[in-house]
Parts: sequence; C-alpha cells; structure tokens
Amino acid sequence: MKLIGIARLGNDAEIRYTPSGKAVTNLSLAYNYGQKGEGGNRETQWVEATLWGDQAERLKEWLVKGTVLNVICRDVHIETYEGRKGTGHKLVGTVADIEFVPRQKADTDSPPAQRPAASTTKSGSGFDDMDDDIPF
Repeated sequence: MKLIGIARLGNDAEIRYTPSGKAVTNLSLAYNYGQKGEGGNRETQWVEATLWGDQAERLKEWLVKGTVLNVICRDVHIETYEGRKGTGHKLVGTVADIEFVPRQKADTDSPPAQRPAASTTKSGSGFDDMDDDIPF
C-alpha cells in the first residue's frame, strides 16, 4: 500500500548505518486527516518511515522537528509491538519520494498583504473584456 500526502516531522532525524555501511534514518511523520473537530484540529495519524541511502545522508541536516514534507511512503503496513502498556500497533513504511514544502513566511512586524481593490468601473459579468481568440 502507498501513502501519499503532506506530513510534519515529529522529531529530528538521526542517521545511523547498517553493518554493511548503508545509511538509514527513521522519520516520525504526522499526517492530518478528516474534518476539523470542536477544537479546530484534525485527527493525526503517525507513521514511522525509513529513509535509506544517499537521500538519508544528504537530507539529515534539514530533517528537523516541525518540517513540513510531501512524502510518498511505499510498503505501508501495520506492525504489532510489545510496549510498557502491553501490545500496541503502529503504521510503518519506507519513503519512496520526499519533497520539502515551502514555508509560509509569517512576518508579525508588517501588516498582512493587501489584495488590490477590485475595479468598480466595470459592469456586467466580466466576460466582456475577454479575448475571443482562444486556441482551444
């Protein structure tokens, strides 16, 4: 099964190496889903994903807690584990593709961006000034 979506990192990535020398990083990914509840928040599904090889080495310094990513996980499945509170279940997968989502700059010192005022001199539906030479 594949899981595709926007996720936020739950903690900083820590790289380690297999005995054969291959780099691997575990990522704790938080995916929000569903409709907002009474508190204005969505439900969160946590996925433990692994990032392997060159990608793990190249991206390690940018994979910090709170980073927003567009992630495609493959081989997503449920694993059972024994914890302090008994048997538990977790969703795990392998990162197939990862992209950083540009951060929206929240500048608190300046006023929010203003939209240009709509022209009030036009009348009608607004289709009068459209070009009739559309190529399709």
